[in-house]
Amino acid sequence: MSASRRSGTTDELGPDEPGPAREGSGGSDLLAALLDGMDAALCAFDADGTVTHWNREAERILGWSADEAVGRAGFAGWAVRSADAEEVEARLMSAMDAPGRQVNEFALLTKDGGRVLVRTQSAAVRGSDGKPAGVYCAFSEVHAQIDLERSIALSEALLEDASWGVVLVDADLRPAVVNAHAARALGTGRTSVLGRPLGELLAQGVEELESALTHVLAEGAPPAPAELWVSVRTPEGERRRCWRSGFVRLASPLAEEPVPLGVGWMFQDVTESRQGEQEASLLRFRAQQLHRAARAAAECEDPAEAATVHLDFALAG
Repeated sequence: MSASRRSGTTDELGPDEPGPAREGSGGSDLLAALLDGMDAALCAFDADGTVTHWNREAERILGWSADEAVGRAGFAGWAVRSADAEEVEARLMSAMDAPGRQVNEFALLTKDGGRVLVRTQSAAVRGSDGKPAGVYCAFSEVHAQIDLERSIALSEALLEDASWGVVLVDADLRPAVVNAHAARALGTGRTSVLGRPLGELLAQGVEELESALTHVLAEGAPPAPAELWVSVRTPEGERRRCWRSGFVRLASPLAEEPVPLGVGWMFQDVTESRQGEQEASLLRFRAQQLHRAARAAAECEDPAEAATVHLDFALAG
């Protein structure tokens, strides 16, 4: 068995066709390494429908190794039920004559007899003459694809339509992505804020914010939201605001060990409610002081002393 067959590929270049694969086994080894390093399952067919490529992710999903898959004529009888094989093959191979990529969903068979619903993206492979020479097909399990689509949809919704501020801060504590609500709260545009130090955006409270972000990068998110008082620099002057903030640490899903990409900072302006609470608390304190002053003054026999005691309590409030 040739080296290309063992790596899940076949050598399709003719003896007079130049290419990396003709320079010893290095080209085939590089192609096999690239295919096997992909996160998506990938297979390919020549113009006759014979399997020419099969990577490790395809083996993980279906259980069939490259040795078992490469060289087979289509999926019939092993990766697809015989009753469905003709339709599946026709839909896959139709990509040779169609522009762009085609998306389909199929039920494929695993080596142990199970069935897996996959979503495929297939497109034509062009030969050196520009004519279709086959089809490549990338596929993933539908539930994994749906999870990915949900994650992308959630990210887009947070960064476009959320009614609270969302800022993605990089590992250097500089904004990398800002949604429209956060940009308005910071008194700037969505692009002009990117990459700027937080100290250029906030006159006060930046130390507390940077301390919280540093803690999240090192230790993870705090157990509860925090309220931060900040002064925002605006063309009209500084605005003092209270932001109820939550944080999440962002790590790369592609690395074996967590690699910090930054922090997701989400905040909501609670200035009016906190100012209302402070004013109500101050009014309660003043009422209590006046009540205590009246009681203390009533115990004084000397009117001047009573006035002095009353004034002392009133000034404290």
